[in-house]
Amino acid sequence: MDFKTGPFVKWAGGKKQLLDRLESRMPATYERYYEPFIGGGALFLDVQPELAIINDTNEQLLNVYQQLKIDTEAVINAVNVLDADPCDTARYLAIREKYNTKIKAHELDAECAALMIWINKHCFNGLYRVNSKGLFNVPYNNKSDGVSIDATNLRNIGLYLQSRDIEIRQGDFEDACMDVAPGDFVYFDSPYVPISETANFTDYTKDGFSLEDHKRLAALYRKLAAQGTKVMLSNHNVPLVHELYIGFTIEEVDVRRAINRNAAKRSGKEVIITNY
Repeated sequence: MDFKTGPFVKWAGGKKQLLDRLESRMPATYERYYEPFIGGGALFLDVQPELAIINDTNEQLLNVYQQLKIDTEAVINAVNVLDADPCDTARYLAIREKYNTKIKAHELDAECAALMIWINKHCFNGLYRVNSKGLFNVPYNNKSDGVSIDATNLRNIGLYLQSRDIEIRQGDFEDACMDVAPGDFVYFDSPYVPISETANFTDYTKDGFSLEDHKRLAALYRKLAAQGTKVMLSNHNVPLVHELYIGFTIEEVDVRRAINRNAAKRSGKEVIITNY
């Protein structure tokens, strides 16, 4: 049984608009599905594989997936409590401070998951950004009300995670792929290579994602491809990406970027890279 699901957060690099093009390029069959940079999980939640390993470096994001798997209703109820009162700057900052207190204490529970979802809906541009201490620092988006969740979507995500063999990992992408086998499928949706020097999404976790990380990722892609694993990757259509993945199938696709301060700059091209 498939459950109608979609991303529960707005996320930099979200792939909702590319789903058809990504799914049409996936292999027809595979053993296990790996997504080492799960983010908003648009492809994962749409495809709904029976066996999957999802991973990210963002502890807070993974806690939401984990809590939805453990007790979906607890998350929904906690968000509804937050939604009960209209928001203003003072309330937003107070809730953001409460969220950061839980981050500092590593309190990974349903309330923390609810706080992340609520803040994602009330922060500027839905951007997840942290400071050098790992604390969330995005300002308020000045929207006083609105429902922060689609409860049916969260329930369906919970049902899917509970009814399938889904392993949730946290850590480096190389570690997440240590047990990938030739019959598996891996989709890499890593932090983007910046289009310009000012376009920088590396602060979505305090560790960032460097040029060396992109080179490590390309080396891992080649290693997995050489062992017979089917691998797909998406990134910005920039020269560095073409250089790193020379020899593989690189297809350019038009996209609209949801997270950009300048609405006029929200269109562009990305690439989908496959080894099959």
